[in-house]
Amino acid sequence: MSFSGQIRDELSRHEIEARHCNLAELSALMKMSGEIKHFGNVCAVKFHTENLGVARKCFTLLEKTFNIEADIAVRRNITKGSCSYDIYAIGEELLAIQNAMVQAVCCKRAYLRGAFLAAGSMSDPSKSYHFEIVCNLGEQAEYLRELMIGFDLDGKVVQRKKHYVVYLKEGSQIVDILNVMEAHVALMEFENIRIVKDMRNSVNRKVNCETANINKTVSAAVRQTEDIKYIQDTVGFDKLPEGLKDVALTRLAYPDATLKELGALLENPVGKSGVNHRLRKLSEIAEKLRDK
Repeated sequence: MSFSGQIRDELSRHEIEARHCNLAELSALMKMSGEIKHFGNVCAVKFHTENLGVARKCFTLLEKTFNIEADIAVRRNITKGSCSYDIYAIGEELLAIQNAMVQAVCCKRAYLRGAFLAAGSMSDPSKSYHFEIVCNLGEQAEYLRELMIGFDLDGKVVQRKKHYVVYLKEGSQIVDILNVMEAHVALMEFENIRIVKDMRNSVNRKVNCETANINKTVSAAVRQTEDIKYIQDTVGFDKLPEGLKDVALTRLAYPDATLKELGALLENPVGKSGVNHRLRKLSEIAEKLRDK
């Protein structure tokens, strides 16, 4: 099951007792994946989904909130091997779904939960961080974005063909939206994946940094050795000051030594900066000889 499927499965099993929260969740489900029609004083609602858990959730919410029985029509797609579900209900009281007040914090949580159940998805967190809810209308997307802002979430809206997508891309923001929707099991799994991923990235950065430093040190040592050998082959070491001669001979004897190690190996030990200064002098001498 995909990570989106895990979240949807968890949310579809989430139950609350408050009628106003159930109405808020039904309102989101209807606006995202349903429709409502009026026949005088009677309302007919229809929800459409391709997820059995969501269909069961719609059926349960209707029964629990209005104490009425809904009908479910199942359509099988033989080619794709999948099913779609249409849930129908008729009654005067169903107008309350359309007029649901989403003001309390708990109702806002319920509305976001219903919106994700109807039209949400999330990428595999081991690959990337991306949470989105697809809306048919720009007004719906803006309303969801405003709800997210109320929970300090920086939701963005982008148009994708004929739809409007509300999305989050930062890991910390996705953790927060999962908490808002009360998908706590998915939240814990996401956090575990994020911790492992961050640790792996940290280790890779350190390894890359150390590798770059090693390559830099090795390249410098090779260049220094080449310069010293060039001096040796052209004019020799006899005319070099004792300090430069000492460093030159020690570098040839210990080509892999670091500057600090090299300084300790000299006849008259010096520090890292002293060794670096002398090697730079030798490189300058080699360059002058090459120019001649």
